[in-house]
Amino acid sequence: MKQPRITRRHLLTVSLLFLGYGGYYFCRSDYSVALPLLIAEQAHKGMPAGVAQIRLGSIASLGVLAYAIGKFPSGGLADRFGGRRNFLGGMFGSILFTVLFMLGGGFPIFTLAWVGNRLVQSLGWAGLVKVTSRWFSYTAYGGVMGVLSLSYLFGDAASRGIMSLLLAHGFGWRGLFGAGACLLTVLLLANLIFLRESPAAYDLPAPEENPLNLFSDAGSGAEQPGMIVIFRTLLSSYAFWLVCALSLGTTLLRETFNLWIPTYFTQMVGMTSAQAASGSALFPFFGGLSVLLAGFLSDRLGPEGRSRILFGGLCFCVLALLGLAEVTMHAPRFVPLALVAAVAVCLLGPYSYLAGAMALDFGGKEGSATASGLIDGFGYLAGVLAGNGMAHLVVAYGWQRMFLVLAAVAGLTSVVGGLALWQQHRRAIALGLLRPAEVQ
Repeated sequence: MKQPRITRRHLLTVSLLFLGYGGYYFCRSDYSVALPLLIAEQAHKGMPAGVAQIRLGSIASLGVLAYAIGKFPSGGLADRFGGRRNFLGGMFGSILFTVLFMLGGGFPIFTLAWVGNRLVQSLGWAGLVKVTSRWFSYTAYGGVMGVLSLSYLFGDAASRGIMSLLLAHGFGWRGLFGAGACLLTVLLLANLIFLRESPAAYDLPAPEENPLNLFSDAGSGAEQPGMIVIFRTLLSSYAFWLVCALSLGTTLLRETFNLWIPTYFTQMVGMTSAQAASGSALFPFFGGLSVLLAGFLSDRLGPEGRSRILFGGLCFCVLALLGLAEVTMHAPRFVPLALVAAVAVCLLGPYSYLAGAMALDFGGKEGSATASGLIDGFGYLAGVLAGNGMAHLVVAYGWQRMFLVLAAVAGLTSVVGGLALWQQHRRAIALGLLRPAEVQ
């Protein structure tokens, strides 16, 4: 079958999705960057700093829980009603809740606004995945999703860099939230005007989907499967559950770094708030480079490419986390910075596969958004521990002990990655995409 060519409409779609999802982080990274300021403000009001850190970490955990809960229906909604609606709706809701947080003055409003913000943001990624499945051939999933995964990494890095400049020029935490809402509004308007659900809107041909997708096993019919069929098909797959387990471990690791690295740099490394915000941008920046390389490389390594890269990356991630567990307050500043960047390289490239290219591989055109939502949803159930759980761990035992725990998480997750690689190999042989003699 001849592959649909990439046109300017395809490039426009990728650009809009990239900028739009990156823009979500103007209303998401603001909480992490503002945490040292929020802790200091509460301490100035008379609350012990440790208590403030735990309470603000609890708000972050509730936000992650809301995000996880929202992920489960978000994919089904995108598969049923279209990815564009999900994508735009999440942006609009995030802007409203960010403004509410900015106007709040205490923990009740902070909690309501942040939980609401994370809940509506859960719509965005599933919408992006659904639009992507409608526009691109499965032979380009790794590369396209690698580029689009850069949106949440470079978007995170860019937002932290901009917030660092704002802090350096005297902005408070409310200024960060207000600026984020304004920037996301601009990107919402651009997507509202130009983004289309599928190439059919421009009379372009439909792309080819992955023959390994779970719905190809049941035979293809003219009628689109309903949400119940999609959920049942995905949840009856052992390989799909392995990917969900991988999401549990990797999401906990990613969410912990996203949330606490600015505070770690402030408390352990001795940076100012502006320096910590800038330093924390290394994590998404180097992670973005990893995602781009891993995405294009996986398209060239055959059916097992993504699983092999994921397994290897997790193994090296364990070593980097053990290195961070050995860093003391008297270590040169470049050491923790370099190790944080190393974790990003080893972790975020493989992580980006799970709710991106692998979700497309499993779900095809029919269930890609649902697969993405389920994978992300299960992952963020573990990500809840990144807030309150890690705050208690740091306050009670210190940052070094936290990194030891994270190294153990990465080790267990790498074992699951090995099982997923073995399962993928067996399925590829069964479908004739790989010969037994190709075992390496």
